[in-house]
Amino acid sequence: MELLEICKQAKEVKQQIAALSTNQKNDALCAAADKLLACKEKLIEANSIDLENGRKNQMPEGLLDRLLFSEARIGQMAEGLRQVAGLEDPIGEVLSMKKRPNGLMIGKKRVPLGVIGIIYESRPNVTADAFGLCFKTGNVVILRGGKDAIHSNQAIVSCIREALGEQGLPGEAIALITDTSHETAREFMHMNGYVDVLIPRGGAGLIRTVVENATIPVIETGTGNCFIYVDESADFDMAAEIIFNAKTQRIGVCNACESLLIHEKIAAEFVPVLEKRLAEKNVEIRGDEAVLKASVPGANVVPAEESDWGTEYLDYKISAKTVGSVEEAIAHINRYHTGHSDAIITKDYFHAEKFLNEVDAAAVYVNASTRFTDGFEFGFGAEIGISTQKLHARGPMGLAELTSTKYVIYGTGQVRP
Repeated sequence: MELLEICKQAKEVKQQIAALSTNQKNDALCAAADKLLACKEKLIEANSIDLENGRKNQMPEGLLDRLLFSEARIGQMAEGLRQVAGLEDPIGEVLSMKKRPNGLMIGKKRVPLGVIGIIYESRPNVTADAFGLCFKTGNVVILRGGKDAIHSNQAIVSCIREALGEQGLPGEAIALITDTSHETAREFMHMNGYVDVLIPRGGAGLIRTVVENATIPVIETGTGNCFIYVDESADFDMAAEIIFNAKTQRIGVCNACESLLIHEKIAAEFVPVLEKRLAEKNVEIRGDEAVLKASVPGANVVPAEESDWGTEYLDYKISAKTVGSVEEAIAHINRYHTGHSDAIITKDYFHAEKFLNEVDAAAVYVNASTRFTDGFEFGFGAEIGISTQKLHARGPMGLAELTSTKYVIYGTGQVRP
């Protein structure tokens, strides 16, 4: 189907979707979840084609992991839809209501954004997550995934549309642009007569292209050069376990730890502990001179370059630098991070509070893994992405971030003098 026709159909059904009751939306979401589980063999078969093509194209291991579908991940995807169905519906929520001296009652309530366009890369779970959140908030969604996951995305959208049809609802509530060319993507960015908001989700290059070229308002999601700072008072075992989790639990995700800062007073003792833990996954440490000096013989440590401090590896690699104070750590993080998620490991309350207050990121942690920056973990159900901007939405974007507001005014015949 031509892009213009897809956009026209989306605009035609957006009022119908916006008018659905909470029960209608929840029933449809649960039906879509059931359909995904019923279609798991079809989904895995489609995904296997994408995986095979990815290997032929020498796709990095981290990106292949993002692309992979398994029965467990399909189950998680379905559970995400059910979680969204179980969340409170924000549409129609009255945020305020005030009476003016002239008797007018002026209120503000949540309404859908309308038609949301999402341009994303090789994570097919985004397809279902995006539908769930957009549909629950009364929005229509047009998806443009990458060519790496095209067969997986087509299979997911087909299942969801089938479920919507069985509920007597228009399948056009979700659409997939199957032409994955750059030309069509750029054309999509200019469909401001049909699409109300555009959300890019992927690498730095994709996000930059959308922000620089779109004529549609953009909610910017960000890449994740996430830092962990190990303060001088840190518990070594806790720090090593948190870093191990943040770096290796899934390497191809934006909330994985890519950069470490270590207080110089503990480097000699802590670095060997860290090396031993990260060696379990053969993680390469790119360290400064102090880290190299503290390393044990045979450790997987190489000299770092300036560029390492700002690199999102999406691989079994991590940078490590020593600093002399929490102030120096904060300054370094604010210079090189992407504003996604950063953490401090410390027993010092005042250092923890200073870190929380002064690190300029969407999510800031004390004594916990950055891997928790996730809509599901935050109790939002699925997420549409993690915003690193400061307008309208920041951090994991759940239901509230996919709404706008309108003023509603009740009068008794008032006219303006």
